[in-house]
Amino acid sequence: MATYKKRGYKPKTKEEVTEALEAKSTTAEVFNTLDETASKTEEWAVKNQKVIIGSIAAIAIVVLGYLGYNKFILEPRSSEAMNDMYSAQQYFEQALNGVTAKDSLYTLSLNGSGGKYGMLDIISEHSGTPAANLANYYAGMAYYNLNDYQNAVKYLGKFSTKDKMLGPIAKGRIGDAFVQLNQPEDALGYYEQAAKMNDNNFTTPMYLFKAGTTALNLNKSKKALEHFNTIKEKYPTSSESANIEALIGKAEASL
Repeated sequence: MATYKKRGYKPKTKEEVTEALEAKSTTAEVFNTLDETASKTEEWAVKNQKVIIGSIAAIAIVVLGYLGYNKFILEPRSSEAMNDMYSAQQYFEQALNGVTAKDSLYTLSLNGSGGKYGMLDIISEHSGTPAANLANYYAGMAYYNLNDYQNAVKYLGKFSTKDKMLGPIAKGRIGDAFVQLNQPEDALGYYEQAAKMNDNNFTTPMYLFKAGTTALNLNKSKKALEHFNTIKEKYPTSSESANIEALIGKAEASL
């Protein structure tokens, strides 16, 4: 085994001389290898500097292009799209708040009027903008209120949001549309998705309740019982908990 030797130490025996020569030879070999590797790396870098510079430039162009696109194209387009959607939003809100001509107002919201864009125009003309995304929500809701449940599913399915209320409501409305289309299995799936999104005391128990009652009607008593018990245990102050004991009893009796 090699031993530690003080600086200035001179080997005396034949074995020590041999060990010293081997160490010196190994060290020289290591440095030669490092020099050779460094030379090859430098040589490769010189030969391929155009490729390297080109790659760096390409990355820079992509980054700058993305920032430029957002600043000079997407932002102005988004602003324009929101302005174009104003009239359609007004029709939609009037339909929600009005007591007469609701169908006509929802139709105007979808198709526009007097040269003003409707939600469908916003979706097609301003694709990729936040306004187009929001227009999918309005369009889906309008179609649902017009009893066009296929289109309600289509447009609400295209809508995405991180909003704690709007997200679950959109998913839940798709569930409602599937109920109307007599597709309760699909409805149950969307109610469960809506219940799991953004836990809160309003939408979560509401969609747990809808999921539970739908499951019960599908003879999925165990799943129904799970949803009803969650309402009882986690959301005791919600309006859905008022008669939850009766539903729990019904689900238990069906097991």
